[in-house]
Amino acid sequence: MQDSEFILEMNHISKSFPGVKALDDVTFKVRRGVVHALMGENGAGKSTLMKCAFGLYHPNEGEIRFDGQPIRLVDTRDALNYGIAMIHQELQPIRTRSTMENVWVGRIPYRKMMGIHWVDDQKLYSDTKKLLDELEININPRTKAGSLSASHCQLLEIARAVSYDAKVIIMDEPTSSLTEVEAELLFKIIKKLTDKGVAIIYISHKIDEILKIAQDVTIMRDGKIVGTWPAEELNTDVIVKRMVGREMSNRFPPKKHIPGEVCLEIKNFSSANEHSFQDVNLLLHKSEILGIGGLVGAQRTELVESIFGLRPIKSGKLILNGKETCIRKPKDAISNNIALVTEDRRLSGIISKFSVMENIILANQTANPKTYMKGLFLDDKKRKADAEKYVEALSIKTPSIRTLIQYLSGGNQQKTVISRWMLTDPEILILDEPTRGIDVGAKYEIYCLMEQMAMEGKAIIMISSEMPELLGMSDRIAVMCEGRLSGVLDSKTATDEKVMFLASSYEYAMEE
Repeated sequence: MQDSEFILEMNHISKSFPGVKALDDVTFKVRRGVVHALMGENGAGKSTLMKCAFGLYHPNEGEIRFDGQPIRLVDTRDALNYGIAMIHQELQPIRTRSTMENVWVGRIPYRKMMGIHWVDDQKLYSDTKKLLDELEININPRTKAGSLSASHCQLLEIARAVSYDAKVIIMDEPTSSLTEVEAELLFKIIKKLTDKGVAIIYISHKIDEILKIAQDVTIMRDGKIVGTWPAEELNTDVIVKRMVGREMSNRFPPKKHIPGEVCLEIKNFSSANEHSFQDVNLLLHKSEILGIGGLVGAQRTELVESIFGLRPIKSGKLILNGKETCIRKPKDAISNNIALVTEDRRLSGIISKFSVMENIILANQTANPKTYMKGLFLDDKKRKADAEKYVEALSIKTPSIRTLIQYLSGGNQQKTVISRWMLTDPEILILDEPTRGIDVGAKYEIYCLMEQMAMEGKAIIMISSEMPELLGMSDRIAVMCEGRLSGVLDSKTATDEKVMFLASSYEYAMEE
């Protein structure tokens, strides 16, 4: 062990991109064997700093020291060779390959037979099985990554990082796709690693998690370090104030909307996939925020995607404003003023090679092509005005509306996707994990927009795995368990315990 108490030191790091200085003279130091939380609003520079530590970006200025020695990272392979691994916020498994191939990608074991090198399938399987069993991750090594849920993809990324036997593991929003049970499993894994002297750099917007598992907390704002403190000296109010630079007295806006008449009813809705949701009956009212809770495997996403026409149903009726309506594809849903913000913005939300403006106007332009035409030409003035309206309304941090969306932080990408559908002025807006990977200040802005839409008579369906969000924003909470609707709770009387009971129960305890 070196004399220095720090395993990783990043001294006076600066990094610029076209039109923006992402990091400005940042010094960040991580002690051995601790969980060091890195916090800040979206666009504060957290992910950029960690990508510099992992060799994805090269700083314009500054020095990186590892284990007391100065290092130069040409690419991610250099970082891994030194003992630095990273779990990225945006999950990008090789979907056509198996779980075990994803874990050992770039390190697949081979055996030589008859002068030819063959993949050692038996060793690949046994090594993966041993690793997953040690981490208590219940995934079949031979399962294709493309068939895994978002939460299992997250656990897969965690297993891959651990497999490198790294001394520093960077976790960027690692619980964003995990249930409470899976998050607890992650915390157990982290405890095992820190007990072995591994340092964990933990990026998260979930303050309760930070206060639970971290020893050190560094807060960033606008590309600079605000400060580093022992976690035991902090509380939620102090962290929020230091992150956003102002007091935030409420996590949720006051509810002023009043639910009205029924606008959507699904009767005996059953998926064409027999292993998915079955026989679901649900009502949605105008000016209502209907939360949908449940554990992974509850088929919440599958249900709303069927309402939107992304998945076929075997039987059931969808009644829209009192009239039975057939929605076989998303175009049908859009023409009936239904919008869907999907769970995975990277896979089915953003178009990375398009600009912020093009991503915002995409759905409206597709549904109403003439809106952006001026004679035979595109009305660039109208496109720009619509994009700028929502960049301002959602406080999307971007150098320009013409900046490629891939250069925005994850949270700002999410706000761009939400603004895309708000621009279509839907009567029903379905939000699948709308604030995943979004900081506390931006969450409040989205909550305010949801409240505003409800006040205007819009109906909102919100899937959320965050219990405070479900209880704080919903008028009613429909809880699903393994494809069945197990109960509907009034948010005025709902509690964590009631929701969790229904999320793990087939009993029908309707409280309309």
